[in-house]
Amino acid sequence: MCLDGATLYPAGSKEWNIFNFPGVKLKVFDRSTPGQVVERLKGASMALTNKVPIDAVAMAALPHLKYIGVLATGYNIVDVKAAADAGIVVTNIPAYSTASVAQQAISLLLAITNKVESYAKAVKVGAWEACPDFSFRIEPWHELADKSFGVVGFGNTGRATAAIAAALGMKILVFTSKSQEQLPQGYVKTELDDLFRQADVLSLHCPLTSDTHHLVDERRLSLMKPSAIVINTSRGPVVDERALANALKNGTIRAAGLDVLSTEPPAHGNPLISAPRCFITPHVAWSSVEACSRLMKIAADNILAFLNGSPVNIV
Repeated sequence: MCLDGATLYPAGSKEWNIFNFPGVKLKVFDRSTPGQVVERLKGASMALTNKVPIDAVAMAALPHLKYIGVLATGYNIVDVKAAADAGIVVTNIPAYSTASVAQQAISLLLAITNKVESYAKAVKVGAWEACPDFSFRIEPWHELADKSFGVVGFGNTGRATAAIAAALGMKILVFTSKSQEQLPQGYVKTELDDLFRQADVLSLHCPLTSDTHHLVDERRLSLMKPSAIVINTSRGPVVDERALANALKNGTIRAAGLDVLSTEPPAHGNPLISAPRCFITPHVAWSSVEACSRLMKIAADNILAFLNGSPVNIV
């Protein structure tokens, strides 16, 4: 059973045929509420879930359940301790969207720096046609070359995003547990507060933990340059949203580009929705055509390995 397939492919889509293994019958629900989990998984030996929680209470009510496949990299929606105690194998999908997330992070940055939206809208309403010159400028824009790109977290996506920024001529500063010797040549390991002080662009690629919750807060935002830009494609709660909204309103920093928020879909009144110079995409960085296809292939391989008695990507 798949509890919430709609964000990948709607129920009935041909893409789900990849799970047509002998002896396996997959039923896909587009969406499920937490209250529907036990009812929908009753009698099932395997479950797929993306964002629908499967907790200890649900597992206790599902004695036939032997496998949970999380259709994402993050697996906090499953009580993995309860699963281990119940003998349930839990797997995830590692590193399927690295290129997509890195591309989206840089896309958000370029949307801010190159003013693409402003210029495209101006052309659409006839401003270029009415201009006596071959070129016109609405507002200044800046090159990224020789600017400092600060990376918080240097896993797969942090490394991939930094590589694109470096290709644009940016200087790479990294906050990471890795040593300086483990970083690519030219990258500089930097303490966190110094990273906030020095970065022209701060890009977040860290997991959500008790240490990273509200890592971007009022104090650290106050350390940043007024011209600085914050990019977040990691997890929403890494940012104190009210502090960031205030920093944008007050001109403490220049702009922000976000693909994630603390609550998704956003709660009514989220301060960042109306904040100035805040560019938000609806948690789509993971979802390129190629990344979705890759995710499905890995998920199918995970199930096949489990059925063959040699599970992989266990969490």
